[in-house]
Amino acid sequence: MSWLYNVLIYLAAPFAILVQLWRGLRDPSYRGGLAERFGFGPAVAGPVIWVHAVSVGEVQAAQPLVGELRRRHPACRVLITTVTPTGAARARLLFGDAVLLRYVPFDLPGSVRRFFDRVQPRLAMILETELWPNLYGECGRRSVPLVLASARVSPRSIGKYRRLMSLFRRTLSRGIIIAAQSEADAERFRSIGAALEHTHVTGNIKFDFQPPAGIEERGRHWRAQNLAGRPVWVAGSTHEGEEAIVLDAHRQVLARFPDALLILVPRHPQRFEPVRDLLAKRRETAALRSRGDAVRPETCVLLGDTMGELMMFYAASDVAFVAGSLVPIGGHNLLEPASVGRPVLTGPHNFNGEEIAQLLVHAGAARIVANTRQLAQAVVALLGDAQRRKLMGAAGRAVLDANRGALGCLLTLIDPLLA
Repeated sequence: MSWLYNVLIYLAAPFAILVQLWRGLRDPSYRGGLAERFGFGPAVAGPVIWVHAVSVGEVQAAQPLVGELRRRHPACRVLITTVTPTGAARARLLFGDAVLLRYVPFDLPGSVRRFFDRVQPRLAMILETELWPNLYGECGRRSVPLVLASARVSPRSIGKYRRLMSLFRRTLSRGIIIAAQSEADAERFRSIGAALEHTHVTGNIKFDFQPPAGIEERGRHWRAQNLAGRPVWVAGSTHEGEEAIVLDAHRQVLARFPDALLILVPRHPQRFEPVRDLLAKRRETAALRSRGDAVRPETCVLLGDTMGELMMFYAASDVAFVAGSLVPIGGHNLLEPASVGRPVLTGPHNFNGEEIAQLLVHAGAARIVANTRQLAQAVVALLGDAQRRKLMGAAGRAVLDANRGALGCLLTLIDPLLA
């Protein structure tokens, strides 16, 4: 089975390169890093702890983990790899020069070997779940301990993994330590061949997220300086197809609250220009954050076309809608607005974080909306009910507090591997 996998991945490699080059034509952030994706890059001196975080959400979740690794193991350098340019940009913003940063190599045998030759990690850690046979196999051949942190296998994925059982059983039985998010996830890993003695339930380190220090005060100050007491809601991390839904909903909100302001924050920088064009086409009275436009009384939309400010916008808002969920993207991090005590709205597509969404909904901290009408109704109801907003915000903080601790459990597994 492994030979067939390698044949297929070699056949797919030219298409991956073409996709990378095509994206680079539209988005300059995709033009760099191609050599790193084939395992090239400067050699790293000294012991290295390698943490792979596929994109923005995983990079954000890795922040407390990276901090603890640097504190507990100061002799080791931390290397973070990502797949997406937005993930790399977020890592640079969060960690600066405190960590090494590269793109993860394609799962080609030669690329993986070159990466290991140059990095020589003492420990490899993959956040959540990406099953890469060659990368995992190279860890086994070089006796590099491998930990799947906050690991999960969704019910949608288990069938696919079972069809590839002969390949992944060998991969997962190489002594890989699995720190699963839940007992259900752990059982799914066992069912596809994970070693019983190396499979643990530690929880989800996303619950150990701490908002940036002072972010709530910063949000309040920015709102007081710029928004003059207006009702404010945020649509964070929107994708193609969602901006029009959100803007339609905002028009219904304005019918009830004529001075309401929508802060619209696309997920990816390459979406900034298309959303600017959409606002112009719809003749929305909009201000652009990237230009430093003033939010005037007649402004109804502020476009957050900058990086790294979403948490401040959440802290400055009355209501937070977390996107990537009205279209089948899988949703984004609902815990970010919950951590600053904001009531959370989300669409029905939350398969990237079903457990978190269910916990928040059941606790009364979040509501699911399926379309324009439901989104508008929920925003109107919450903007008109300060007590409800307060209760939902408190419930969200309580969910976070009740589920913290995964980081400590994970470090208990990791520390002996680095001793």
